[in-house]
Amino acid sequence: MELLKESILELIIQTSTNLPPDVRKAMAWALKVENPSTQAGQALNIIGENIDLAYETEGAICQDTGFPTFEIKTPVGVNQIAMKRQILEAVVEATKLGKLRPNSVDSLTGKNSGNNLGTETPVIHFEQWEEKGIEVRLILKGGGCENKNVQYSLPCALDHLGRADRDLEGVRKCILHAVWQAQGQGCAPGAIGVCVGSDRAHGYHLAKQQLFRPLDDVNSNPTLAKLESDVMEEANRIGVGTMGFGGNASLIGCKIIAANRLPASFFVSVAYDCWAFRRLGVLLDVESGAIEKWLYRDPARPVERLIAEGTGFQLSGREVRLQSPLSEEKVRALKVGDFVLINGPLVTGRDALHHYLLHHDSPVDLRGAILYHCGPVIGKEGSPPNERWKVLAAGPTTSIREEPYEAEIIKRYGLRAVMGKGGMGRKTLAALEACGAVYLHAIGGAAQYYARCLPKVLGVDLLEDLGIPEAMWRFEARDFPAIVTMDARGNSLHEDVSAETGAKLEKVGAG
Repeated sequence: MELLKESILELIIQTSTNLPPDVRKAMAWALKVENPSTQAGQALNIIGENIDLAYETEGAICQDTGFPTFEIKTPVGVNQIAMKRQILEAVVEATKLGKLRPNSVDSLTGKNSGNNLGTETPVIHFEQWEEKGIEVRLILKGGGCENKNVQYSLPCALDHLGRADRDLEGVRKCILHAVWQAQGQGCAPGAIGVCVGSDRAHGYHLAKQQLFRPLDDVNSNPTLAKLESDVMEEANRIGVGTMGFGGNASLIGCKIIAANRLPASFFVSVAYDCWAFRRLGVLLDVESGAIEKWLYRDPARPVERLIAEGTGFQLSGREVRLQSPLSEEKVRALKVGDFVLINGPLVTGRDALHHYLLHHDSPVDLRGAILYHCGPVIGKEGSPPNERWKVLAAGPTTSIREEPYEAEIIKRYGLRAVMGKGGMGRKTLAALEACGAVYLHAIGGAAQYYARCLPKVLGVDLLEDLGIPEAMWRFEARDFPAIVTMDARGNSLHEDVSAETGAKLEKVGAG
């Protein structure tokens, strides 16, 4: 199969950069039902532009290109060992091209392999079938939405929903709770795959497999088809909204499978995926490995823009312009709901950098700085000796992971703003109020949109120690849009939305 590597590389590139038609259709629905003047509507416009930009420039839709999972069906007699070797080579090549971010980290040493290979990375599942060709399906599921996967063991007690029993009503409550608990941390509007039953491990696997179903299909089981439909309607009444800002579009897909279980166990496993729902597939010729047919998409059909050219996100004139480094006076004047445009230097920092800053001095002065929770995709342009770094994708990561560290980092280094997605907790909120700082919410997954707001790399620190996603990158920002969702007055949009949607969840759950 001399063309297999080339085919898999093309599958990876298209999955990372070109959202499939069924997901585009669902996002078009979200844009239609959301009020464009709200925070959710503004966020959706940026998301729509980002989806269009990613396709037009063949850039990663989201900077977190996820954990590659391949589901492969082969006829009897195909050399799966040789296939796996070429798939790994294609993954390495896609990483070099910047279509995949280096995402494989050794769990014992913390070292990033730099090429997306490592123990059990990527995930490759082989299965035999009686067809003549080879089917390869790929899903790229990012860390933010992966962290919002959840598994319930019935019976159980659920916030705002009370007891969930071992019946379909209990299952329905668990699924609605799964949508609610994701809030903005899972980059809503999301899609969920659900397994009712099985054991703990296989239940999660079956739930993730449901994400390979087209969003517009209908379950062959009438009972599950009705449950999927009911959940779609009810979940979008809860009001989580885009990025957890509140709104009408919280869920774009719900796919459910039921599997037999042990008498003593009743699990409901939920695989949550974000709006950047990246999965595609191909049918390959068994002799050459060439692509014979695409799944989910028709390459001959033109890709329609989600946002008509020139009609996307528009400035209202009410935006607050921030020039970093920031003063305490400027920051304390900000309030929840303010839409800001950032100009000047900002630095990135994720999990590894926060841990580093607790035990070492910062490589740069952070007084008045904006610390951006971002693991960018970075490439190089030009030729030596004039070679320079270039931002290829740069959306925010989920901030709540930094909750154990952030308050101390703010106090120790004099930060005036931290920026990410999904919001942070009470400890960080207290530090913002005490120190005169704010939390800025960027739009999750808008990696191409934000890459254009970071036109210059000013420098990088700790690259050798931490790897590309975790290093401290220093960027020059130009009209970088974000929303104040936690201010220096003790206010948090995330707490407000959680409470409001919790009350709605209670009413929806009661039927």
